[in-house]
Amino acid sequence: MASTPSPSGSSLTPPEIPFELHVANREKLLKSIRLHLSDSSRPLQGFVLLQGGEEQNRYCTDHTELFRQESYFAYLFGVREPGFYGAIDIATGNSILFAPRLPAEYAVWLGEIKSLSYFKKRYMVGMIYYTDEIAQVLCDQYGGSGKPLLFLLHGLNTDSDNFSKPAEFQGKEKFETDLTTLHPILTECRVLKSDLELALIQFANDISSEAHIEVMRKTRVKMKEYQLESMFLHHTYMYGGCRHCSYTCICATGGNGAVLHYGHAAAPNERILEDGDMALLDMGAEYHFYGSDITCSFPVNGKFTSDQALIYNAVLEAHNAVISSMKPGVNWIDMHKLAEKTILKSLKKGCILVGDVDDMMAKRLGAIFMPHGLGHFMGIDTHDPGGFLKNLQRMERPKEPGLKSLRTIRDLKEGMVITVEPGCYFIDALLSPALESSNTSKFFNHETIGRFKSFGGVRIESDLHVTANGCKNMTKVPRETWEIEAVMSGAPWPLDKTSTNAANGKG
Repeated sequence: MASTPSPSGSSLTPPEIPFELHVANREKLLKSIRLHLSDSSRPLQGFVLLQGGEEQNRYCTDHTELFRQESYFAYLFGVREPGFYGAIDIATGNSILFAPRLPAEYAVWLGEIKSLSYFKKRYMVGMIYYTDEIAQVLCDQYGGSGKPLLFLLHGLNTDSDNFSKPAEFQGKEKFETDLTTLHPILTECRVLKSDLELALIQFANDISSEAHIEVMRKTRVKMKEYQLESMFLHHTYMYGGCRHCSYTCICATGGNGAVLHYGHAAAPNERILEDGDMALLDMGAEYHFYGSDITCSFPVNGKFTSDQALIYNAVLEAHNAVISSMKPGVNWIDMHKLAEKTILKSLKKGCILVGDVDDMMAKRLGAIFMPHGLGHFMGIDTHDPGGFLKNLQRMERPKEPGLKSLRTIRDLKEGMVITVEPGCYFIDALLSPALESSNTSKFFNHETIGRFKSFGGVRIESDLHVTANGCKNMTKVPRETWEIEAVMSGAPWPLDKTSTNAANGKG
């Protein structure tokens, strides 16, 4: 990311969308599914068939919600319009798109009706037909005997516990269907990112990082939380062309920082910022389906108190320790425990906790302060799938507090993109029982902990690309307390040598 925003308000320009990315994704799937079929002594025949997303109205009204493509379909075909289907012929490797046949009045209300050749060229597929021709086209393309076989998408999303929707179309009874093969193979394809995917994720990170800094600079006491959200949304759309966010913005200040998924309809980023508050802002933009997920925590008045610096630096030390330890082969449970232990050590050093840190770990005290998992895969979805795959070893979800919230327990591999987001929160629903419990009460300095009852929390979240020998931090925001204070007082980012020396008290 360039140093200082240009007079236009940003140093960034939205990149051209490389639809070759989706060609490569289809080729990756084709290679993987052919290998699976060969290993299973099954013929290399049939079609992968996915149904794209459909537009939805708001309840019973005629208000159409802004459409965002179903993620697996977006991964393979990159289609932004609703109502499409897509197929891949396993025998030939041909890709086929099926577009909805639009009525003539579409041109009156919604604009030009694009030709089939337009979609064929734009989305770089071998063939294009209408959706009412699916059965006929696939039967004609099939070169085997008997009914053609369709590999349909059906499988569990381990974050939502919802199942993906297999394609439904007129004439489906003419085909044999396989509902088990495709989902795990396609999900695993999504886990390891290509260079073209990484470039889009990097842009989403760059524009979101820039927006976080803009919000940091403009935050003032007595603002409303939603004003911080508004500034972020404006910057990423105005300068990054990001019409969608990766998720609902979390703009928590004061005690709201202890609400892990604050910002929902019942808690809609509406508190007034007070002098002495910490802000916890978890916001990420999405560009051509690929997202970012960034959390910055900072004092709304621009200066850390000693208590704020204590908690913030505890989390930052955990964040940095994990990043320094990440490389292929490292297990994510071990990284989560490293973050927990680092935070507990800092809380002990700050006289909030007393006793042996290993004993605290054995009693799962870390989960009182960080009940969520350390991080999650990220890509086309904020919580990208693949964290728990049935065909991998050690895939049973842990049952202990904190660990049971992990969204993956896998060993890291080169090409993964995963968030690192340790946090330290003072959540009354967890703290009060822990203070009373005979198992954990002894670890608390009961006089000191009271100072933090209304503190809220700190989370520091970056997006990491696992490389051959370590990892690359794709997120580019101020992290050290002195960096944050300097940027909030008007220094450029990244800090130049003069600003760095001034912030550190050097001449």
